[in-house]
Amino acid sequence: MIRLLALLVALVAAAPVAAQPLALDEVLRSSATHAPAILEAITRERQADGRRLSAEGAFDLLFEGEAQSRALGYYDGTVVEGRATRPLATNGGALYGGYRVSRGDFPTYEDKAFTNRLGEVKVGGVFSLMRDRLIDERRGRIGLAGGDTVLARLDREMVAIGVQRRAIDAYQAWVAAGVRTSVYRDLLSLATARQASIERQIALGARPQILGIENRQNILRRQTLLVRAEQELAAAANALSFYLRDAEGERVVPSADRLPPAFPTLRLPALGPDLARRIERPDLAAILVRLDQVEVKRLLAENEMRPRLDVRAELAKDVGDVGLGGASRTPAEGIVGLRFSLPLERRQARGKIAEAAAEADGLRLRRRLIEDQILVEVNGLAIQATAADQLVALAADETALADRMAEAERRRFQLGASDFIVVNLREESAADARLRQIDAEYRRASARAELVAATVDRGQLGL
Repeated sequence: MIRLLALLVALVAAAPVAAQPLALDEVLRSSATHAPAILEAITRERQADGRRLSAEGAFDLLFEGEAQSRALGYYDGTVVEGRATRPLATNGGALYGGYRVSRGDFPTYEDKAFTNRLGEVKVGGVFSLMRDRLIDERRGRIGLAGGDTVLARLDREMVAIGVQRRAIDAYQAWVAAGVRTSVYRDLLSLATARQASIERQIALGARPQILGIENRQNILRRQTLLVRAEQELAAAANALSFYLRDAEGERVVPSADRLPPAFPTLRLPALGPDLARRIERPDLAAILVRLDQVEVKRLLAENEMRPRLDVRAELAKDVGDVGLGGASRTPAEGIVGLRFSLPLERRQARGKIAEAAAEADGLRLRRRLIEDQILVEVNGLAIQATAADQLVALAADETALADRMAEAERRRFQLGASDFIVVNLREESAADARLRQIDAEYRRASARAELVAATVDRGQLGL
């Protein structure tokens, strides 16, 4: 008994496991993760992130050091100085602090080089009061680089939507080719089964021998149709492998035993006159980002129109014993200064402002154009989807009637009440009706897929 159970377990383990039908979700997950076009778009997004980080480097803490010594001459002074500067992220100025120490003697025209024995400590800051107060070149570059990062992300989303749409189309084409192949295979099976019946009847003298030859000719013709259908199925599977990949990103050609029984069902989105504002289209969002970038350019140009007025405040203190420069350096020093400049003609700034205004107007018109195109495209696809539903229903009714006629004619042929030509025509008419139904279902599935992509239904696109 134990040996029998072990044998049964071994037979069950050795039995081939039926392949699971390939679902559309599996294809979309694979393409979203491994499609080369999407991966390339991700690299462009990383490049934009790198440029943004580089722009932020304008606010990095900067350390500078300098040493100077007189090797020859009457004076023997030596100065060592270090300075750290931190640019302000909310103002065009900066904060700084430094330390300086000197030894030896300096000429009178370099009197500022003298320090006490332990050196001089200095802190200060420069603040922009007019030009560069609200925005400057550094903050402008960060704003533009941040916009480029968002544009790269939106471009990646656009690429992903296009890839997923093509993946759905490749999957649907593969399913359609598989269903067509099954139709031709069934058609061949009918002729093959009839050949055995005809040969028995010929042997009994109930049918003429020429009927067997005619049916074999029909079998060859249907075999040719099946071979062509299988070739188209293999080509569709090869095209689908561009989107279906394994964990390492290598292409996987799906086998015929993974064909699903029907097309995937995609939900239709809710339509309406406000559709262009409800859907989150990356191309529309990209225009808003570009408008923000144009606004940054305009603010930079207006900043160039303003006069510069910077205030500087500094506090310095020498420490330690009095050096060769004398006791005048020992007390703490506080210094306040102003710097003023005024661009007179400012034609360059005015030209940039006019250019930014024109670019903004063009982008707004471009956004309106895209919104109108979206409405026209989506409404057209909705019309196609609605008509496709009606055509599928009509094709299904036609297929059902053609199948009934073919089945009835086969029974009449078996009873001798019909001839071979009529039954063959009925079968091929039923097959043609089934093929037309497949084409109608494929067009309906394609229209729904286009509608899903046009309305950016990320859930159904596998994103």
